[in-house]
Amino acid sequence: MAEERVERRLTAILAADVAGYSRLMGADEEGTLAALKTLRREVADPKIKEHRGRIVNTTGDGLLSEFASVVDAVRCAVEVQREMAARNTGVQPERRIDFRIGINLGDIILDENDIFGDGVNIAARLEALAEPGGICVSRVVRDQVRDKLAISFEDMGEQQVKNITRAVRAYRALLAERTDRPSTLSETAAPRTLSDRPSIAVLPFNNVSGDPEQEYFVDGITEDIITALSKWRWFLVIARNSAFAYKGKSVDLKEVGRDLGVRYVLEGSMRRAEQRVRISSRLIDIATGTHLWAERYDRDLTDIFAVQDDITSRVVAAIEPALSRAEIQRVIAKLWARGIIVSAGSGMCTRAPAAMARQPTVCSNEHLRSIRTWRTPTLGSLVP
Repeated sequence: MAEERVERRLTAILAADVAGYSRLMGADEEGTLAALKTLRREVADPKIKEHRGRIVNTTGDGLLSEFASVVDAVRCAVEVQREMAARNTGVQPERRIDFRIGINLGDIILDENDIFGDGVNIAARLEALAEPGGICVSRVVRDQVRDKLAISFEDMGEQQVKNITRAVRAYRALLAERTDRPSTLSETAAPRTLSDRPSIAVLPFNNVSGDPEQEYFVDGITEDIITALSKWRWFLVIARNSAFAYKGKSVDLKEVGRDLGVRYVLEGSMRRAEQRVRISSRLIDIATGTHLWAERYDRDLTDIFAVQDDITSRVVAAIEPALSRAEIQRVIAKLWARGIIVSAGSGMCTRAPAAMARQPTVCSNEHLRSIRTWRTPTLGSLVP
């Protein structure tokens, strides 16, 4: 008789429990149980479902769930803990219900609806290492999400945990600094100084289709655009982690400019109807609030990666010359404001009479190249 094959799969495991549960039950059994049921019903269960997770089992104060995506698992944990912190505002410390959460990515054994294996055990041990209201993750989880989510991690070092032969490298998710203002600088941080070089932030594109399943698609387009724009050396591109701190937030672009130290912002949105997708994108000059470029792309979703590559290449191909034109106009305006006539015919820049107010024209590349300091691919060196 052939041996029955064990079903395995790689999954993200989230283990959670209530810190100080025995103490809470000892003080007020009925009240604690009712409060925990409410939190499960209103916070934990809806968040797990929202992030496409599955509750495997619950045991008293404990909960075990799995996610196909480790990014979804961490997002779920962060949102649960932030919601719990908000609900605990004003509650006496001895009556607060705080979750501890551990997350691991590992190979598990599936037996009917339950899951087993070292991957599950490590998640449970990480949960025990977490502080009340905190999240503790394994190294593989930190490595998978560090460039995809706008949260930071603190290295807790190698941890020797019960019933696991090897040491586990653990990381603590840092939540407090972004709980109140995740999309802006902290209250004590100073805005970044505007660079002499042109600079741009690509904000996360908005998913306006109403389908949470499309988040990975719009995030992928944003990430690909950031990567592609970073290959151009004459302007600065804000890193993904800084830009994604604004995901899902309604923000003032002038505040974004101050926080990130940028002159330009690229933003966009995605709508999907069945197998058709529409991507809209806009390049905005923060100082003036004007649209320097905008475009809309309609595509069939026969191949998601092909659509992402096509949209990315078209957006990047349009952005670079649009930025170049905007910087040329900015420099000319600065020269004109200083009373300098910029003339293509003479190949010279001369001081203008005070009464002259006509719009200047572009001077020759040879002369602008001698002025200073940074270089565009179309016009040589310009005055910053």
